Amino acid sequence: MSSMRGIDTPVKQTRRRVFKEVANLAYHSQNLKDDMEALPYKIVDYEESVFWENVYRDRAVIRERIRLAMGMSLRPENRDRPGHLTEGLEESNIDEKYYEPPLMQVIPSACNACPENRYEITDSCMGCVAHPCQAVCPRGAITMVKGKSVIDQEKCIKCGKCRDVCPYDAICHKERPCKAACGIGAIKSDKVGRAVIDNNMCVSCGQCMVSCPFGAIADKSQIFQLIRAMQSGRKVIAQVAPSFVGQFGPKVTPQMFKTALKELGFADVYETAIGADMGCMAEAEHYVKEVASGRQAFALTSCCPSWAVMAKNLFPETIDKISNELTPMVATARVIKKEHPEALVVFIGPCASKKLEASRRTVRSDVDFVITFEELTGMFEARGILLEEIKAMDEMQDATAAGRGYGVAGGVASAIEDCIKAYYPGTEVHIAHAESLAECKKVLLLAKAGRMNGCLIEGMACPGGCVAGAGTNIPIPQAAKALAQFKDAAQEKVPKEHEE
Repeated sequence: MSSMRGIDTPVKQTRRRVFKEVANLAYHSQNLKDDMEALPYKIVDYEESVFWENVYRDRAVIRERIRLAMGMSLRPENRDRPGHLTEGLEESNIDEKYYEPPLMQVIPSACNACPENRYEITDSCMGCVAHPCQAVCPRGAITMVKGKSVIDQEKCIKCGKCRDVCPYDAICHKERPCKAACGIGAIKSDKVGRAVIDNNMCVSCGQCMVSCPFGAIADKSQIFQLIRAMQSGRKVIAQVAPSFVGQFGPKVTPQMFKTALKELGFADVYETAIGADMGCMAEAEHYVKEVASGRQAFALTSCCPSWAVMAKNLFPETIDKISNELTPMVATARVIKKEHPEALVVFIGPCASKKLEASRRTVRSDVDFVITFEELTGMFEARGILLEEIKAMDEMQDATAAGRGYGVAGGVASAIEDCIKAYYPGTEVHIAHAESLAECKKVLLLAKAGRMNGCLIEGMACPGGCVAGAGTNIPIPQAAKALAQFKDAAQEKVPKEHEE
């Protein structure tokens, strides 16, 4: 279902434009309320709608996008008075604001109410004499009408046998793209057939958002508040996920990226891979002492929040198997706060669910803001910073190859395996990794049934790992290749043993 990923579609362009304009408001607006009210007319400034049947619907969608990009919630559509675009602005015009769930929201005016799951005969039907579609249908749902096959939707059980057997490829399967991308069935329908997200099931991975061809699903952003924090004169330090490489253009080196972030106003830049290094040493030790010894059946990695939340929700019996190590984001934030107690910490990465991980109340994350590469692009654009023209003034040599490898599927497990081989030679290691929530669910079912004993299991919600997160800018294979080169450039392959 990920065929749309990596293409610079109008949906992606609109998202970027909204982030740029919201950043613009934070940087330049003298009269915030008026300028925010004028923004939908600035973005949709034509008489004829480009995307929708009319300009009014286009602006209605943009208004909700602007609210989410400013960290505000959607306005309910069923109220007598829908409320102004700027309603609640005062609570967002501040320099610190936690994300309030739900993070992922369907914009009702943008939803196309796609068919959830149905097979349809197209005009390509030749009305062949064999009509194998009719012969294989287990429910007798296909009949010939005026020489063409017709499916009775009441009888159809959606098995797809007719499509598989049609010699003319004349039967299509219509499936709601957001629903198909959700591996845990969190997408439901409202009474008029529009998508709604079941917030009790959703793990905020954002795969529905990047799969909707109408751009009807969006997440909240903190860029406005981050800019306010930087303007307040407080020291703001960035930590960047390893998958940043390649995200801002093929010519932009890690050193140029670090300099560009400082130009944007960050006091310093750390690699999140430092925290990954600390984690993989601890997880290697845990595996050897607990799993390899037979004291614990299997171990689950914890760095992907969507995977960890899904495991806790659907398989509560695995809670004690999920690593207790701090995630790389939190571990790195603690390093930064130790060195700069007064600083605010921003995690910049590809991931939507990190936004909720940072604002969890149970574990103080020490992360004050989370923004994605896509949102950061909006900030660079608003400030007119051209990354490809930056003269690198900084070094980026904090982390090892093991920590940097966390950004791609299988990378966490292989980093831990490399550490085990380095510190505990001769230990037999069993690794399993699953990418996509549907695959993660299968692996956890096998583990529950006792089929994964002795394994270290890595789960990643996004197919391809972090490089395929909802907030990335470039095609996934390109990102994976850039990350592999960045990993190879690390001076050390694994972190030094017992180094704090």
